[in-house]
Amino acid sequence: MKIILADDHRLVRDGLKPFLEELGGGVEVVDAATADEALAAAGQGRAPGLILLDLNMPGMNGLAGLARLRACRPDVPIVILSGDVSRALVTEAVQAGAAGYIPKTIGGPGLVNALRLVLGGETYLPPCALNDDPPPVAAPASGLALLSDRERQVLGLLIQGLTNKEIARQLDLAEITIKIHLRNVYRKIGAANRAQAVRIAMTAGWPA
Repeated sequence: MKIILADDHRLVRDGLKPFLEELGGGVEVVDAATADEALAAAGQGRAPGLILLDLNMPGMNGLAGLARLRACRPDVPIVILSGDVSRALVTEAVQAGAAGYIPKTIGGPGLVNALRLVLGGETYLPPCALNDDPPPVAAPASGLALLSDRERQVLGLLIQGLTNKEIARQLDLAEITIKIHLRNVYRKIGAANRAQAVRIAMTAGWPA
């Protein structure tokens, strides 16, 4: 898979590459330091499987750079990297076509989990931008403590981006059994769906 990593700081790009390589075998990371370089990389050769885009690098002009890349590769998920996680900006980016919005304060494992979510067809948003008030930490943590060993296994595989069928195959269980386990997980941690369950677990720092 070809991944375009667009950020004007080489130190950031070099730091992210080892984590991007965890997304699968044969990952090719293509560097870009400006919006124009990202656009050129996206338009040349085989289509990328993912684009990571620094919101504040040269040539972006706010979300105009995102719009240009969306026009070039409308079927490729584009994830914004930014230190600004205000709700208004996150909402505006998603409305402009971003498949995810990741704060630069996120850790490496959290980044990988978020990108797996995006590659699985979900939209990743930083929990701190979903509500006007800071998200409670105690509730998700206490809910996670209530999970059985099997439910923890299922949630762990969900965070890795596996589908219900893939989880069932890996655990040698029926797919309907996985659905039951997931319903129990959602109920215990207060999640409405799989994407929210992953966000709650990651926000609580789980798995450690």
